Amino acid sequence: MSTRTSKLSAEVRELLPLHVAVIMDGNGRWARAHGLPRAEGHRRGAESARAIIKAASEAGIRYLTLYTFSMENWNRPKTEVDAIMRYLAHYLKKEVGELNRSNVRLESIGQIHRLPEAVQRQLGKTRTALAENSGLTLVLALSYGSRAEIVDATRAIAEKAQAGQLDPAEVNEHLFSKHLYTHHIPDPDLLIRTSGEMRLSNFLLWQVSYAEMIVTPTLWPEFRKPQFHAALEEYAKRHRRFGEL
Repeated sequence: MSTRTSKLSAEVRELLPLHVAVIMDGNGRWARAHGLPRAEGHRRGAESARAIIKAASEAGIRYLTLYTFSMENWNRPKTEVDAIMRYLAHYLKKEVGELNRSNVRLESIGQIHRLPEAVQRQLGKTRTALAENSGLTLVLALSYGSRAEIVDATRAIAEKAQAGQLDPAEVNEHLFSKHLYTHHIPDPDLLIRTSGEMRLSNFLLWQVSYAEMIVTPTLWPEFRKPQFHAALEEYAKRHRRFGEL
């Protein structure tokens, strides 16, 4: 199926997820399989991100969260991390026009302060340039780890309790969610993981409690509009019970 002939069924258009989250896995394996350096896998992966953002926007998805750079990724070789950061800064600058044409807003979650200053500056510039858009909200998870997010939320609540700003008896799921990085974003309805790996990799552990999961063997650099549509079609067939009958 080509990207030109990939179309969503009427059923899917009636049952679109509000929020799709994606674990973009397989850049390194794709590069190795093609005899290319890992950096080329990340470049090709950025092309897939561009294609999926456009496909999500065209489909009418309201939120798309991409697991762009994890806390664990900081442990990769410095040359690889530097290459990823260069691609990220370049992408954020280069894609402003296209994202504006697609009416896309930009948000980010994670420990953004750990990113290189140049990336932080460009992230801020791009977010500001897209701030008035009202279509798809693109959320980039950068220097993100779900356990760190939960620890940060717990610390913030504990500090408020210690300062007398809230009673510990007030702490419930709703209040806890308000202290997560994603407090302004609805929980994902659909989580897609590429490359066939069957794990969450410390991604949105709290938020995906009731998300539908779709794992595809396709490596991320080869995941494009047809594969994204196939995931939406599969999602539409699921009966979401949320623990009920």
